[in-house]
Amino acid sequence: MTTTRTRALDAAVELLGTEGLRSLTHVRVDERAGLPKGSTSNSFRTRRALLEGVAVRILERELPGVGTTFTQPSTPEEFVEGLSSLLELLTGPARVPTTARLVLFLEASHDPPLREVLSRGRGILEAMGVASLATLGARDPRNAAAAVAACFEGLLLHRVARHDETDPRPVLGLVVRGALA
Repeated sequence: MTTTRTRALDAAVELLGTEGLRSLTHVRVDERAGLPKGSTSNSFRTRRALLEGVAVRILERELPGVGTTFTQPSTPEEFVEGLSSLLELLTGPARVPTTARLVLFLEASHDPPLREVLSRGRGILEAMGVASLATLGARDPRNAAAAVAACFEGLLLHRVARHDETDPRPVLGLVVRGALA
């Protein structure tokens, strides 16, 4: 059975990902979740608490999919394929939560507590990239992972914001080869 808190957070993710930050109010979340008026504000007293709750919820929903989509590669080609599959997941079936996360990133530019919450999720993904690139023989896995992550995030942003469905493999392949050089 889904808790009131989870229903509110899922509705908030949906609102952020489909209608943007301005749509996120306690009342609108209650309406979207089919909850009695005041339910969301009982769980999340402030807008900041709601935003932080949404960031945590997105991470909870995303990580299982990331773990099954992206496995430890044994070749650079497998790494590129894993990244491409992850990009497809995040901009296909998980497009709405991905869009919500991107909205939160912009909000985090002037909200340090929210930035901290979002940074935890990025740290998990970054560690996966560092481990993969170390296994593949990168001389400097941390900087290599930063380069690959920057490319991946750029592709993600363009897919969401511009609906750019260009095959990411050539670009990711170039960056991964450079990261391993």
